[in-house]
Amino acid sequence: MATVELLSPAGDFERLKAAFHYGADAAYLAGQEFGMRSASPNFSHEEMCRAAELAHGLEKKIYVTCNTLPRNDELDALPGFLESCEAAGADALIISDMGVLRMAKKYAPHTEIHISTQTGVVNSEAACMLHELGASRVVLAREMTLEEIADIRAKTPRELEIEAFVHGAMCVSFSGRCLLSNYFTGRDGNRGECAQPCRWKYSLMEETRPGRYMPVEETKNGTFILNSRDLCMADHIPELIKAGVYSLKIEGRAKADYYVASVTKAYRGAIDAAMENRPLPEWVMPELDKISHRAYGTGFYYDKNGPGQDSERGGYVREWEVACVSLGMVDENHVRLSQRNRFFAGEPLDVLCPQEEPFTVTLSEMKNSDGEEIEAAPPATMEVTARVSHPVPAGAYLRRLRGDKK
Repeated sequence: MATVELLSPAGDFERLKAAFHYGADAAYLAGQEFGMRSASPNFSHEEMCRAAELAHGLEKKIYVTCNTLPRNDELDALPGFLESCEAAGADALIISDMGVLRMAKKYAPHTEIHISTQTGVVNSEAACMLHELGASRVVLAREMTLEEIADIRAKTPRELEIEAFVHGAMCVSFSGRCLLSNYFTGRDGNRGECAQPCRWKYSLMEETRPGRYMPVEETKNGTFILNSRDLCMADHIPELIKAGVYSLKIEGRAKADYYVASVTKAYRGAIDAAMENRPLPEWVMPELDKISHRAYGTGFYYDKNGPGQDSERGGYVREWEVACVSLGMVDENHVRLSQRNRFFAGEPLDVLCPQEEPFTVTLSEMKNSDGEEIEAAPPATMEVTARVSHPVPAGAYLRRLRGDKK
C-alpha cells in the first residue's frame, strides 16, 4: 500500500503535543483569525512559530486553516496574516475561498495550498482546476462515496494529494454550508462560530395554538431530526487507501487533548495495521468508544444518502471519563497522578499511553501529597501517589467507567 498521512486536530498547544505524542504525522490548527473554529483557543503568531519548530523537530508538519469566507472589509487583514503564517513556518494553508487562494499565492508564495472541504470539491474537473491554480492538495467534500473518490483519483494528476475526513462530527448541511446557527443565534457557522442548532431537540407548534408545543416523537425523549451520526472509519482504512486517499483527517479542533490523544492513537493503530497487511487490532474500536461521541456511522462512503440521524438523543455518548493523568513514575513501583475525576484505591483503571496498547492497572497504597494514606481522590487536580503493577509513563491518561455505567 502507498504511504498515507494521519492528520490530527490541534485547538491549542497542548492538543498539538497530544497529536504528535500519540502518532499523528501532521496537525492542522488555526491562527487568531480566519479559522473555522473560533471557540478553540487557537494559536498566536509566537505559538505558531513554536508549533512549527516542534513539528519540524519531529519531522512532522503543521497546516494552518484560513478557511472562513471573509467579507470585503476583512481583506485588508489577510496579507499580514498570510505573511505571518509563512514566516512562522507553516507547511500549508487550508483555503476555501478563491480570493484568499489568489492572495496566498502573492503573500505566502512558498507555502503549499490545500483546498478546504468547504470548497465542496466533488469532481475531477474541479480538482484539476484547483491544481492548476496552485493547490497541492484537495480536501474532498464529505458527501463522497469511496467509488467517487477512486474515480477522482484516477482522473487527476498523481502529484495532487487527496485528503478526506475519517472521524468526527458530521454536518447536516453540505460540507458545512449552513445558515441555521446564524438564523437562530447570530453566530455565523461559515465564520467559525457555529452553535450547532442541528443537535437541538425540536417540537411542533400549530399556528393558532401559540405556546402549545407538540412533540415530534420517535421515542419518549422526542426526535432529534437534524442530528447526524459521527463519522468513524477506523475499520475501513484499507478501503480508503485503495480509493486513493493520501491524508486521513480527524475532525475536532474544539475537542480536548484527551480526545485528540485517544482518536489519534486508535487511527495510528489502524493505519499501521493496514500498511502491514494485518487485521485491525482488537483494541482500536473499543478505544473509540472511550471518548465522548455521538452514535457512529460511515458517513457517505458507502451510501450516497449519508450517515443518517441519531434520532434518540441530541447529546453525546459518555460512558468513560478520565480519572487522572500520570505525572510519571516515582520509582519502579509507584506513580504520581493528577486527578481529573474522582477515583478510588483498589479501582481498576484503563491506561492510554503512546508506547503500547491500552492496559489496565489497579491502584493500591494510595497517598496524598502529605504522605497520608487515602481511599479516594475527590478534589480537582489533587496529586496522589499509588502503587501500580505496571509502569505508567508521564502523560498517560487513566480512564474509568462512569459510575452510572458500571
